[in-house]
Amino acid sequence: QVQLVESGGGLVQPGGSLRLSCRASGIIFSIYTMGWYRQAPGKQRDMVAVITNGGNTNYADSVKGRFTISRDNAKNTVYLQMNSLKPEDTAVYYCNAFDNVAADYWGQGTQVTVSS
Repeated sequence: QVQLVESGGGLVQPGGSLRLSCRASGIIFSIYTMGWYRQAPGKQRDMVAVITNGGNTNYADSVKGRFTISRDNAKNTVYLQMNSLKPEDTAVYYCNAFDNVAADYWGQGTQVTVSS
């Protein structure tokens, strides 16, 4: 049974920081491309950042220079460090695992709210 469990969301003031974590189980974590996506109310789910099994990263233009994705294969965990947060970063953040063939898994999501 595959599980992706996100944690670390919450309420933060503009300019603040949060670190999201996603721990995976039931998959061979090291072979998966891992990603973070977000969905704001009334909007589609968009890619925030991805990291391949080789460690290559890609970011949405809106978060470049502020967010950093990383992974720890020994802990089956992917992280998203979010700095200089803006109100427009408010969304539900989802963890994704993709094996680059057909297997595609999602976590349940964690709410991030940026507000003063």
